[in-house]
Amino acid sequence: MEEEKKVEVAEQAAAPAPSENKERPTGNPRREPHGSYSAGRPGDRKFGDHKGRPGERRGGRGGFRRGEGDEYQDRVVNINRISRTEKGGKHMRFDALVVIGDGHGKYGFALRKSGEVPDAVKKALSAAKKNTYTIHLTKSGTITHEVFGKFGDTRVLLKPAPAGTGIIAGGAVRAILELAGVKNVVSKVYGSRTPINVIRATDSGLRSLKDFGKVMVLRGLKTEEEVKAVRPAPRKPRFEKKPEGGNK
Repeated sequence: MEEEKKVEVAEQAAAPAPSENKERPTGNPRREPHGSYSAGRPGDRKFGDHKGRPGERRGGRGGFRRGEGDEYQDRVVNINRISRTEKGGKHMRFDALVVIGDGHGKYGFALRKSGEVPDAVKKALSAAKKNTYTIHLTKSGTITHEVFGKFGDTRVLLKPAPAGTGIIAGGAVRAILELAGVKNVVSKVYGSRTPINVIRATDSGLRSLKDFGKVMVLRGLKTEEEVKAVRPAPRKPRFEKKPEGGNK
């Protein structure tokens, strides 16, 4: 018996000790929710361990998105957390400011609230699509004349610019001008910089633009029938279909 015990002790001593360093999954564990290495995170790409661009993240601001079969592009300009003090405590909600546009002079915006950010964005998108406005642009992609939009303590100045100038604007003004299809313009904001006030002041300025045909009628140079007879040129498709069978 003693010899058998000695043999077992020798075998145990000769066996390799279990390693304490277990294999850990690759990646940064801090980026995974609830400490789970296999769980995904909004913003991660399908392949790779890095974030995408701001426009590729779900719920991210600063990028343009276009849904399948949708003619509008949309952009989330601002998301704000708001609270209301009640008898039982504070009631937390979120409001989302969203701007949409088709790039051909049509745009819209809306501000909606909800208990969750995705719900607030969804409500704002549906409301913006119901309230859209159209402006007339020149051939160089700018506005027809200088305008000054006002809303509350916010003043927004918009000036036409020659081709190649681009959109000299920032924040909410740039969002609404880019989605409306304006390519060359110079702007300046005075007073309050609150995003919703800036959006409304910019909208006030764009809606005050005068149409060429209406000005001609007011000056007595044309009649309303002559203006209606002039039809705008059809829009060119963004993506032209190639003929089947290739080039012959």
